[in-house]
Amino acid sequence: MYLGLDLRGGVHFLMEVDMEAAVTQAEERYLGDIRSLLRAERIRHRGATRTQDGILLRFKDEALRSRAITEIRSQNPDLEVEEEEPTDTWNVWFRMTEQAATETKRFALQQNITTLRNRVNELGVAEPVIQQQGENRIVVQLPGVQDTARAKEILGATATLEFRMLHNTANVEDAMAGRIPVDGKLYRERNGRPVVLRKNVMLTGDSITNAASGIEQQTGSPAVFINLDGQGARIFSERTRDEIGRPMAVVFIEHKTETVIRNGESIRDTEIIEEVISIATIRDQLGARFQITGLDSTEEARDLALLLRAGALAAPIQIVEERTVGPSLGQENIDQGKLSVTVAFVLVLVFMAVWYRVFGLVANLALAFNLVLIIAVLSMLQATLTLPGIAGIVLTVGMAVDANAVS
Repeated sequence: MYLGLDLRGGVHFLMEVDMEAAVTQAEERYLGDIRSLLRAERIRHRGATRTQDGILLRFKDEALRSRAITEIRSQNPDLEVEEEEPTDTWNVWFRMTEQAATETKRFALQQNITTLRNRVNELGVAEPVIQQQGENRIVVQLPGVQDTARAKEILGATATLEFRMLHNTANVEDAMAGRIPVDGKLYRERNGRPVVLRKNVMLTGDSITNAASGIEQQTGSPAVFINLDGQGARIFSERTRDEIGRPMAVVFIEHKTETVIRNGESIRDTEIIEEVISIATIRDQLGARFQITGLDSTEEARDLALLLRAGALAAPIQIVEERTVGPSLGQENIDQGKLSVTVAFVLVLVFMAVWYRVFGLVANLALAFNLVLIIAVLSMLQATLTLPGIAGIVLTVGMAVDANAVS
């Protein structure tokens, strides 16, 4: 019979989903889609940026702004539009509707629950409990897990990948001085060397269906072998076909949360780590299978493959509560539970035999069969036994014999 957290020992986490980050990520995706749409429709603009107030677009005249609003509205009905009075430019704001923001938060919570289940399955934990609590929290119970550091590292990690082309016209020294091209973004490699990549993302980790760690045959270095879904493979194939002979970078993105003391109060700081783990020249058109290198160790490659297989978290999560139940305490609960069932069973047998005599013996026989059937059914169904379950069995002993005596 499977044993629950209170009987087997393990860890209990209460996690909080950063809902505002989910909305921010959604706005970033809208911004990317708007830029691509304006470029495809050849609508020139003087800037497209995202701020805390929404997405701001600037145009040189009213005609371009009106045309852009019409095209963006037709493709993105979940965005509200607010036009500003013209000054030197014709500006327009796009913001997510309240309904869209609520739906984004709900999806982020459900997606995180699914991702956590996938990651727990990768860890090989039997009978875990992963369920929603409230509007933005998730309870995770892992029976039998004693390495809490490893569990927190895997569950809380938000590692994903982005594939971007190297900016072939940007000057790194100018970028370091703050003069970054409009279509470029400054990153750093793992050795600290700065590099400028294009803002346009060729592919993200959302299209990855499978990932396995291994060793690259030519160099003997750790590698992760990637499989893409059909849509991701088609997009990647089309975009790499036009970039043959040019360098492409693999960007590793991770959110790390640490608790720091500021002014006597504990504050959780979330740091976004973005580093280039690999830059390689595209030698041929890439398809559904390829590999990435540049990882520091086989353990890092194994963890990255696990996270990519399980999927990325839709929004960062923070562990707000952690409890550990040791195996010795779990065994003590088991022993006490067995003792309580045995004592209750024996006392009921004695009472029924003394009070009802022959009929009491018949009721005792039925009670014994009832107890055996309960344990058998629970074992066949592979149900998880917990302390409340043991209390329920003790209660059943008393209720079942009462029913037999009445009948």
